[in-house]
Amino acid sequence: MKKYRLRIGLDVDDTLYMCNEYALALLRAEKGENPLYDINHLDAWGKLGDASDERFKYFGDPDFVAKQPLYEGAQDFVRRLTEYGDVFFITAAPPSCMSARAQRLTADFPEVPVENIIIGKRKDIVNLDVLLDDAAHNIAASRATYPVLLRRPWNNDLTGLLSVNGYADFVHLVEMIAGSFVEKKPDLSGGGVLCLVGTTGTGKTAITEALIKDPRFYKPLTTTTRPRLPEESAGSYRFVNKAQFIKERKEGRFLETTVYATHFFGTTAEAFERVNEGKIAVVPIDICGAVTLKNTFRGRTLLVYTTADRRHVLANILARKTTDQEKINRLMSLDLEARNRELCDIAVDIDEGVDACVRQIQTELGL
Repeated sequence: MKKYRLRIGLDVDDTLYMCNEYALALLRAEKGENPLYDINHLDAWGKLGDASDERFKYFGDPDFVAKQPLYEGAQDFVRRLTEYGDVFFITAAPPSCMSARAQRLTADFPEVPVENIIIGKRKDIVNLDVLLDDAAHNIAASRATYPVLLRRPWNNDLTGLLSVNGYADFVHLVEMIAGSFVEKKPDLSGGGVLCLVGTTGTGKTAITEALIKDPRFYKPLTTTTRPRLPEESAGSYRFVNKAQFIKERKEGRFLETTVYATHFFGTTAEAFERVNEGKIAVVPIDICGAVTLKNTFRGRTLLVYTTADRRHVLANILARKTTDQEKINRLMSLDLEARNRELCDIAVDIDEGVDACVRQIQTELGL
């Protein structure tokens, strides 16, 4: 971990300022209500070939840029980040809007030096320690040590990337990376959360099933939008459709949510009530959800990275009873997912056997 002040890059549109949401709101005001003008309709980056594409007419208007609403908490968020490193704004504003963009940033975030405002599309040539961006192509091409995806409806097809749902989780992630969030070794002796983080085919399910045979462990019920697999029991997950999941997320029902292979997953606060009774919740999860849980339970959370021989992982993905597109999404994410190992407390290798993984975890927990 680096000991100097981090170089933290922040995207601007749809990260600090509402862009797509604001444009869709203007369209609704201009043309009336239309389901195509809902933010959750934007399930892919760029133009979709329908009425929602009209929002692009605003993006090159300096007045639009000058009036974009800040996301709630954006200013406090940036101030917090300046405690851990030098913040840079990396924004791809069109030429007609460069002046308006710079003026807004300097007015709204006076703690960031004006020379740290970088306007241009070539985010791939900027050297950073950490980058937060909502655009998948910027994350994939970034030279940052830790490119972090801010979850938005249009990037739900990306799987397993280092990602966060909001500002609080990103700040906590920066704390972890900076090494300034110094805690004792995780202590789950009075109950806690054990997150199993790893790619498909690295034994997360098998390790979970082995652990919960011990009454000190249990698996919280997870809600998901993915279809139930033939071999799964009705109680293995709580299965809902996407509309129901989004509704419950808006209502604040979930403690953490994430997206894996285009499917939504979430766990309610009620599902972790047994932690306060001294139990250890075992959660197979991606790094986005793991960071959220680490941020919530702090020193009572152990992040375990699961690994396996690459050939085994590839064979497992190809053998899954899923769509070709979902397999492609999982395969494309493998190298990017490997970066998540550095953020976990320990790593276990399923090639050594489930029992060996369980013993290693139990030893780490002092059981």
